[in-house]
Amino acid sequence: MAASSGAAGVWFRKCLRLHDNEALVKACAFSEVVPFFILDPHFNRSAVGVNRFAFLLQSLQDLDAQLRLRGSRLLVFQGRPHEVLADLFNGKASVRLSRLYFEKDTEPYARSRDVQVECLAKVSGFRHESFSGHTLLDIDATVANPKFKPPISMKSMQSIMTAAGPIRKPFDIPKIPPLNIEGFEVPKISNIYSEVPTSTGFPGGEQEALSRLRHVCADADYVCQFEKPKTASTGRPGCPWEPSTTGLSPYLKFGCLSVRTAWHAIDQCIRGKRHSEPPQSLHGQMLFREMFYLLGASVPNFDRNEGNSMCKPIPWGDNPVFLQAWQEGRTGYPFIDALMRQLNQTGYMHHLGRHAVACFLTRGDLWQSWTCGRDVFDKLLLDADWALNNGNWLWLAGVAPFSAPYFRIYDPCPGPNSSLNAEQTGEFVKHYVPELKGMPSKYLYKPWTAPLAEQKKAGCIIGQDYPKPIVDHKLAREENLARFKAALNGQVLPEKFGCATSDPGPMCSSLSKGRGKRAEVALLGGTGAGVVHGSRNRLFHAM
Repeated sequence: MAASSGAAGVWFRKCLRLHDNEALVKACAFSEVVPFFILDPHFNRSAVGVNRFAFLLQSLQDLDAQLRLRGSRLLVFQGRPHEVLADLFNGKASVRLSRLYFEKDTEPYARSRDVQVECLAKVSGFRHESFSGHTLLDIDATVANPKFKPPISMKSMQSIMTAAGPIRKPFDIPKIPPLNIEGFEVPKISNIYSEVPTSTGFPGGEQEALSRLRHVCADADYVCQFEKPKTASTGRPGCPWEPSTTGLSPYLKFGCLSVRTAWHAIDQCIRGKRHSEPPQSLHGQMLFREMFYLLGASVPNFDRNEGNSMCKPIPWGDNPVFLQAWQEGRTGYPFIDALMRQLNQTGYMHHLGRHAVACFLTRGDLWQSWTCGRDVFDKLLLDADWALNNGNWLWLAGVAPFSAPYFRIYDPCPGPNSSLNAEQTGEFVKHYVPELKGMPSKYLYKPWTAPLAEQKKAGCIIGQDYPKPIVDHKLAREENLARFKAALNGQVLPEKFGCATSDPGPMCSSLSKGRGKRAEVALLGGTGAGVVHGSRNRLFHAM
C-alpha cells in the first residue's frame, strides 16, 4: 500500500537509531511516516571495505527490525540521493512524500549532497528540515559564532563546551505510525561484494550499541577510573582480539548510539564519585570527537596537504612498495604487521596501535604521506570518520599545530616500558601473524635477531617465511628526522614545545625539563590535541 501525498519522510543517514532522533520525533507528529535509507553509489567498493559495509547493513537490518516491532519498517533505496528524492517527491516512486526530515552532516561530500537537496526542494516545492544530532554541539551554529576560533587544545575545547551550555537530554522514542509497503528490503552483503566479511567482534546496530553501553556503565569503577593512555594496544590478556577499551566508537560513527545518550549515561556513573578527568576520561574522548568535527567544519582543505592551515608542508616520499607492505602487514616488524592485519581482518585497531602504525608510515620509518594512510584507514576501519580520521593523521604525522614534537618517534619493537602498552608474551602477534607462533617471546618483536637455529626450530626463517625488516628503523629514523627538520626550513616550533635543540632519543623529550621524572618519559600524542607535558594525552578516537 503506497503512502498518501501527505507522508513525512525520515531520511536516515548517520543517525541509524530510534532513540534520541529528533528528525524521527518531528516526523511522527504526522499521521503517515516513511522511514528510509539511500545506498549512495558514492560510497562504493573502492572506497568502503567489505567489513565496514557489512556493519552498515547490519545496522540497517537492526533499524528495520526495531521499526517492524512498532508496525513500521525501513525502506532502502539505491541511487544518487537527489535522484531518489526527486522520484519520492514527484510521484515517480511507489512512495510519495510531501516533507522531509533528516540529521545534519558536516562532511564536505555531505554538504555538497545537501546543497542538491536544497535545490530540489525549491524546484519540487517540498518542505524539509534538518537537525543537529550527530555531535554534542551544533557544529554549524558553533562555527558561525563571531567569537569562534578553531580549537587546538583541550582547554579551548572545554571553553567552547562551557559557552554552549548544558548538554541536552536525549529524546525518547516517539510513537511511530504504521507503514505497510512491500519491497525495498535491506540488501545482503553478498549482493554487493564478492568478498566475505571477516569481522565478527562488532555486530552493527542500535540494540548492540545500547547493550555495550549498558555493559560499560554497569561497572561504575571502570568508568570512573578510565584513563585511555593506560589501556593496552594488544587487547585483553588471553583474548588479544578483544579491545581493552569500550568498543563504542563504530556505533558512535554510524549513529547507532547517540553521543548524548552515552554522555549522560557516563555522567550518571561518575556523579558524586572520584573520577578521571579530560583528556584521559571517557568524557574527554567525546570532547576530542567534538574538536575534530569543529576543525573539519571550519578549516578549509582539512583533508589535504596543500591549502590547509592545520598542515605543515612536508615533501613526503612516494613509494608504492612501502605503502603496500604497510597496508598488508608485511613490513617485517611483527608489532606493526599484527596491527595492520588486525585492521584488515576485523576493521578495528586500538588507538595506541593506530599511533604506532601512523608514525611508522609517515615520519618514523617509511616517509609516506599521511593522506595515504588516511585513505587506508577510511576504507577499512569500522569507525572511520572523516573529521576524526583526518585530524588524527595530521596529528600523528607531526604536521599539525596541535601535534607533538616531530622528533617523538615510536619504536616499532615496543618493550615492557613502552607507552604503546604492548604485552610482552607475544600472544597478540602470534594471533595475527601466525608465521611467528613458534618464535620464542624474547625474539618476537625482533625476529631477525633470533639465531638461525632458533628460526628453524620455530619453523620461520626470516626473509623466507616472514619478511625481513623493510627498513632499518634506527637509520630510517635519523634520516627522517633530518628530512623533517630541513622541511621546517628554520621555522620555530610552537612555544608550548619549549626550546629544545636536540632529540634526546625515541619517545623521550627534553622539553619536559624540570617537570619531574614522569614527564621525562615522552609520550606521543593523545586523544587530544594541545599536548600537556606529562599528561599522557592520546589521539585516534577509538572508544
